[in-house]
Amino acid sequence: MRSFAAIDFETADNGRDSACAVGAVRVWNGRITEKYHQLIRPPREEFIHTPIHGLAWEDVRNSPTFDAMWPELRDFIAEAKFLAAHNAPFDRSVLYQCCDAAGFEPPDHEFRCTLQMARAKWNLPSSSLRSVCDHLGIPLNHHEALSDAEACARIAIAAMRR
Repeated sequence: MRSFAAIDFETADNGRDSACAVGAVRVWNGRITEKYHQLIRPPREEFIHTPIHGLAWEDVRNSPTFDAMWPELRDFIAEAKFLAAHNAPFDRSVLYQCCDAAGFEPPDHEFRCTLQMARAKWNLPSSSLRSVCDHLGIPLNHHEALSDAEACARIAIAAMRR
């Protein structure tokens, strides 16, 4: 099995540049080898997604901005052959918009969507992250970035094994 990383962003508002948390998990030969989590101070203080993920401005006000934390995250995902995310277009757009706003070139990793993997592999009534995790017996603290990233990694591992 190839090396990859799973990634998940939480956002403060509807702007894709408003990442307020990121979780990432490295996978090597079908095993999770390392985890990364960082709260991020978004460019605006307004949080409209607090009811979803529980984060508010007070939680992230002293956290690094995306431009300050990006070099560490970039290094964390550098060796990955691809990035996995559940509903990958969302996480890809958050990553690209945050890189653009910070003046960084986004990574050129291919994104693979675990939602699409789940639809292709298992005939479930719903392919939501919670439903797929329930089906596979994967623990999940939904909308906590590191938990979501780890769940995505485990879904990708399961999908590639079967």
